[in-house]
Amino acid sequence: MRSDIITKGVNAAPQRALLRALGVSDNEMGKPLIGIVSSYNEIVPGHMNIDKVVEAVKQGVSLAGGVPFVFPAIAVCDGIAMGHAGMKYSLVTRELIADSTEAMATAHPFDGLVMVPNCDKNVPGLLMAAARVNIPSIFVSGGPMLAGRVDGHNVSYSNVSEAVSEYRVGKMDEEKLCEYENKACPSCGSCSGMFTANSMNCLTEVLGMGLPGNGTIPAVYSARIRLAKDAGYRIVDMVKKDLKPRDIMTPAAFKNALTIDMALGCSTNSMLHLPAIAHECGIDLDLEMANAISDKTPNLCHLAPAGSHYIEQLDEAGGIRAVMHEIDKLGLLDTSLMTCTGKTIAENIEGCEIRNTEIIHPVTNPYSKEGGIAVLKGNIAPDGCVVKRSAVAPEMMSHSGKARVFDCEEDALDAIYGGKINPGEVVVIRYEGPKGGPGMREMLNPTSAIMGSGLGNCVALITDGRFSGATRGAAIGHVSPEAAVGGSIALIEEGDIIEIDIPKNTINVLVSDEVLEERRKAWQPREPRITTGYLARYAKLVSSGCSGAVLS
Repeated sequence: MRSDIITKGVNAAPQRALLRALGVSDNEMGKPLIGIVSSYNEIVPGHMNIDKVVEAVKQGVSLAGGVPFVFPAIAVCDGIAMGHAGMKYSLVTRELIADSTEAMATAHPFDGLVMVPNCDKNVPGLLMAAARVNIPSIFVSGGPMLAGRVDGHNVSYSNVSEAVSEYRVGKMDEEKLCEYENKACPSCGSCSGMFTANSMNCLTEVLGMGLPGNGTIPAVYSARIRLAKDAGYRIVDMVKKDLKPRDIMTPAAFKNALTIDMALGCSTNSMLHLPAIAHECGIDLDLEMANAISDKTPNLCHLAPAGSHYIEQLDEAGGIRAVMHEIDKLGLLDTSLMTCTGKTIAENIEGCEIRNTEIIHPVTNPYSKEGGIAVLKGNIAPDGCVVKRSAVAPEMMSHSGKARVFDCEEDALDAIYGGKINPGEVVVIRYEGPKGGPGMREMLNPTSAIMGSGLGNCVALITDGRFSGATRGAAIGHVSPEAAVGGSIALIEEGDIIEIDIPKNTINVLVSDEVLEERRKAWQPREPRITTGYLARYAKLVSSGCSGAVLS
């Protein structure tokens, strides 16, 4: 085993002395050493229950004959970080999580790892680390939050964001806003819709790195604790069989993930994280394939913010296995692939029929014949940009309007709240990309302001930043190349006509190539917004959003 170097032989006596200082007994010495990466903290609602999940994992490891050791991973709550300088630190923590886990897992030669993440960047960050270290690894998340209830309707965090906008424009009083604030997030767990955290936890299950139920069993259910024990038990068997992440996360597995991504209508952030995870596996995941997959993959779910259903309902309807079983009827999945269960996908999803066809539509009656996400290209985004098609109103699927140009999120937000954005226009927010932000902030506040102001069916927004999974509407992000490196989004001027055609996967500014070239010659790079600390180093090293915003 990998840990033999610190547990066996005369030369390992100094290391054994330190293990004995930890309380490791003679009976434990020589057994599989299992690292448990805990994202527990007391500031992120999605992570406040992870201590209990970790304890259950430890029990499972011990029962299976392993020796568990817990070490931490950081986590940023995107919701708490939203709308201020803290959001610049959200995406960038993904690399910190991957790097620090690599360091811990290599410095202390564990035989296997159990990753216990939950929120937006922890899941992809730890998947990246698992691929990089490539020792037997399994994932068990903290689980999704239950939906809140206001006026007899299910609600979530995103409803509060939109309620703020409704209050500011006089559509809601303070008492009702306070009710949303108090009721929208009723339990621990990752926010209850198909936002980024839940998207990535569900896709971890699809990739084969999480046990069935990992993506959908609510955080407060005892089934989550049982799942954690099972994960602890499974990792020891994976160590014995030497089943590694790169054995599981193959090119075919990523194609499966993109397919179910389309069926579920996941967050656009999945288009940022899947390429980054694939990169660590030595796989080039070209997002060009996303549209080809979307063209033949029906959208079966309209989970919040695209619709009124929540993750707990998806779980009751059969969860991810039911979605995969249904999509497999079209022959779109490779079900021969091995998973962390020690079984193939085919074995895992056998007999997993849909239990509620209102929550998971059958392939014979999908919400749409195409998948939930589209990649658009054109002279604004030669390398591509991304939109959550399933959350766009039908009348906004094709849109043409005057550009309203802003060089940061705050200026755009002031204009929206100030009533300066008119129906039919296209809000452009630039210099918010991976380098330009730096950190590629989420634009939930501007999109919520548009929706709350009643402009959601007549105003589009495009940005080289990204969107929260809670965003809905004609919100187009990840425009690449970004403005900070001279991408065409930097050349758009106030009043230019922008034409968006989501069904045709195109996005263009209606000026001639000659005019764009003249503007390009006159363009000058901006001085960096931040010149010291981690963000400055990140800005120098980070790649384009279209390639996953990985560090070079």
